[in-house]
Amino acid sequence: MKAVILAGGLGTRLSEATTRIPKPMVEIGGKPILWHIMKIYSYYGINDFIVCCGYKQYVIKEYFANYFRHNSDMTVDLSNNSIEVLDNHSEKWKVTMIDTGLNTMTGGRIKKIQKYVEKEPFLLTYGDGVTDLNIAETIDNFIKHDAVLSITAYKPTGKFGALEIDHNTGLVKSFLEKPDGDGNWINAGFFVCNSKVFDYIPENDSTVIFEKAPLEDIAKDGKMISFKHNGFWKPMDTMRDNQELNKMWDENKAPWKVW
Repeated sequence: MKAVILAGGLGTRLSEATTRIPKPMVEIGGKPILWHIMKIYSYYGINDFIVCCGYKQYVIKEYFANYFRHNSDMTVDLSNNSIEVLDNHSEKWKVTMIDTGLNTMTGGRIKKIQKYVEKEPFLLTYGDGVTDLNIAETIDNFIKHDAVLSITAYKPTGKFGALEIDHNTGLVKSFLEKPDGDGNWINAGFFVCNSKVFDYIPENDSTVIFEKAPLEDIAKDGKMISFKHNGFWKPMDTMRDNQELNKMWDENKAPWKVW
């Protein structure tokens, strides 16, 4: 089974870093978050990847084209222009990187890689979030149902402390640090898809947002199932998120490091 990773967006909310590199290449512990996502999949035996590139795609292509040079010690002999890799930090990955357009929306990007997936089921996620999700369980759950798509559902906690205030006196009646959110389950990405998902995305339309009409229509047709995840999941939307993820990694408290 292949894993498709959406990695072409502009990453404007992380502009401190993304003026130079695409968002999936922003690092956690010295490695791009894209690498971390692929390591999660690889732990569950998924080693065939399709990366939907766009903004600054050459950075992603250069990284994998020169993976040994980025991740291994080496000797360069300038007298004969030879390179000797001294230690092997290779992965069992096959990485197909496709230019899906600079301003293409998520649905359009997915449609552009249809021919590389063909008729097989595939995994799908965004290139900016990490989790301790059991990928094998999401696949098993998908196989049990006659569904077009399985979506990982997550119930987040609030980002800020919650105050209960007496509106007459202004007194704070209670304080709760980072309570549960509004009770709704949200889309955490990490989909499992039947190839029929492509039928919900029109041809040659780069404006299609996957999270709008395609997912809405799949749900209306009763072909979407959920996989509820109660463990760790965190997207990297801002520099604060990046700093928090790096702190977890540096302190050896990274829940997504399942490998």
